[in-house]
This record gives sequence, C-alpha cells and structure tokens, in this order.
Amino acid sequence: MKGLDGVLAILQVLAATTVAFAKPGVDQQIAKLESSHSKLLQYPTQFTQAIVPKAIHSHNDYWRDVPLLTALSLGVSSVEADVSLINGTLYVGHESAALTPGRTLDSLYIQPLLQILKKQNPKNAFTVNSTSPNGVFDTASSTPSTLVGIGNIKTDGVEALPFILKALQPLREGGYLTTFANGTLTTSAVTIVGTGNSPLEQVKALSPRDYFFDAPLTQLTDPSLNTTWDPTLSPLASTDYEVAVGWNGIGTISDDAKANITKFVGDAHALGIKARFWDTPGWPVYARENVWRALLEGGADWLNADDLAAASSF
Repeated sequence: MKGLDGVLAILQVLAATTVAFAKPGVDQQIAKLESSHSKLLQYPTQFTQAIVPKAIHSHNDYWRDVPLLTALSLGVSSVEADVSLINGTLYVGHESAALTPGRTLDSLYIQPLLQILKKQNPKNAFTVNSTSPNGVFDTASSTPSTLVGIGNIKTDGVEALPFILKALQPLREGGYLTTFANGTLTTSAVTIVGTGNSPLEQVKALSPRDYFFDAPLTQLTDPSLNTTWDPTLSPLASTDYEVAVGWNGIGTISDDAKANITKFVGDAHALGIKARFWDTPGWPVYARENVWRALLEGGADWLNADDLAAASSF
C-alpha cells in the first residue's frame, strides 16, 4: 500500500504541474474578464438583451408579483393596467378593495418605463443624430417594437382622461409615445390604448393624439357607430372571445366558430388594425392551448394571457 500511496502522490504532483503550465483556455479567459468587472462587458442597452419580443398581452398585469418587469422579462409586448381616478390620483387595481395609496399609474408604470427607456436610449456622441428612440426590447432597437400599454379606465372616462394625459407627460417629453399629428402616425417606443370607460368622442378630438382607442372588434363594419376606424384612432381592436367565438377548446372547433375568428380578424386587418380576443379559456391547459392555436391560425395578432410563462413558451 505504501508503494501505491507513493505512486498516487507522484501523479498528483504531475497533475498539479500540468495545470500550472497549461495554456489558459477560453473558459479561463471568460472567468478572468467577468471577475475583473471589465467595462468591455458592459453592453450599453443590456437591460433586455437577448429577450425576444412576443405578441402576448399581459391581462391584469398589475396582479403580477412584479408588475411590468415580469412581463418584459418574458418578452411580453403588451401590458394592461386598470385605472381608477380618485381625488385626483390615478390608482391601479381591479376593484376598490384592491387599491392602495402607493400603487398608482405613475409608480407602477410611468416611472419604471421612463427609467427603462432612458437606459435604452443613452445620450452620447454616438446617439446625437438618432431620429427615433429605441424601444424597451434591445433586440428590436433598430426597428423599434412598440410596447402596447392598455389603460382600462374603471371610473368615469371623461373625467379621468385629462388626468391620464397629464400622467403621460414624462413619456411624451422623452418622445417615447406613438403619436398621430398633422396627418401622420409616428410609432414610438410606447403605444397607449384606452379601453374600459375610455371616452371615444374625447379620444377622437385629441390633436395631437397619443392616447388611442381600443376599437370594438365585432363592430368595425357597423355604420351605426358613426366612426371611421383606422390605426390613427385605433391601432388595436378587441372583443370578448366567449361572446364572439365561444369554442371552449375541447374537441374540434366548429366551422362557425372558425369562421367568426376569420371574419373578425379579416375586418380588422382590412383597416390596418390588429386584432385581440380577451377572456379566452384558462383551463384545462390543453384546451387553453387549443384556443391559442386556433386564434393564431386564424390570424389574431395578440394572445391574451394570464399565465405569461406558458404563453411565452407556447
């Protein structure tokens, strides 16, 4: 055993010597650079680096443990905030019992978005001639992929709208809002679309307009609404899936249900408007995914989702 122990000891010494004189490989070089905190590794707009934007809508986004950021981390490109105007402040929550003094439109969405967009749009000699801002997703910076923010007004819309427009001022000053002005629609980093009690006539009257209206997907061709629907007023049109389609995702979708999806999506696309169906089934999981698949195959532009992780990996 002593002889064996001696051999093992010699082998250990040889191994250590070999390691000591080995040429450093790429892994060692990576480790060395990372431990040095080299500025060479600090990518300027790395906040959402390598995250692929996806046409997913975060239903009731404020329910997330971390509103907005959880959605962005999964590439979700549309977030929804229910807004209530109370004593001059815009609070975020589904109902009165869910409101708290600190959870406001400004604290949960406006200020975080402003901070993110400032990171994505550094001011320096390289960007001095930039004509349009980068979006929140780094992978889409060269052709900005707009983040859609859906404001679902829960209180009186006519009263709330001026307060919402005022709340958007920091994003407006940064040039981050999609805007319709002087006959031209300019897409920017964030597109705000109002739903719920958003007042249609007041939104129509906005000039310039950087708050848009969520059009009724099933009524785009209804002349009684006396409205010309187009992307300058409504870049998005939505409807209740249960009412418009109704298939629960179990079994085979009927021809009528499939035809409804095709018709309503076709109506929107003919006007240059994107289509979304909300209140899609959430369970069973296989049924939910069958519905998602049918909507995508039918041309719907957005997946409405509560389970963002599932939707982003779908």
